[in-house]
Amino acid sequence: MKLAQHLQYLAYDPGVSPKGGGLPGLDVLKKVIGSINLFGIVATVGALVLSAVIWAWGHHSGGHQAEQNGKKGTTIAAGVALLLGAANGIVAFFSAMGTQVH
Repeated sequence: MKLAQHLQYLAYDPGVSPKGGGLPGLDVLKKVIGSINLFGIVATVGALVLSAVIWAWGHHSGGHQAEQNGKKGTTIAAGVALLLGAANGIVAFFSAMGTQVH
């Protein structure tokens, strides 16, 4: 095989793909990331509760700015919960889409 043909083949298929168990400490890294994700979900629940309380307090006390900030915080906390819960699916989806690129 000529060098030019070999380099052209490598440009299209370098032969690299993700492989589990290739590095030591992968299980520990998965546990750490899972723990960080859990911590984020718990913190998001706290932020959601606090934002809902601020929203209700602002509504009942006539504090329009507090009410708007509570609504904004509740929406943001809900979005963060969605992203944290869907993190594995989002990464898996785009990883699968990336394998289809040629």
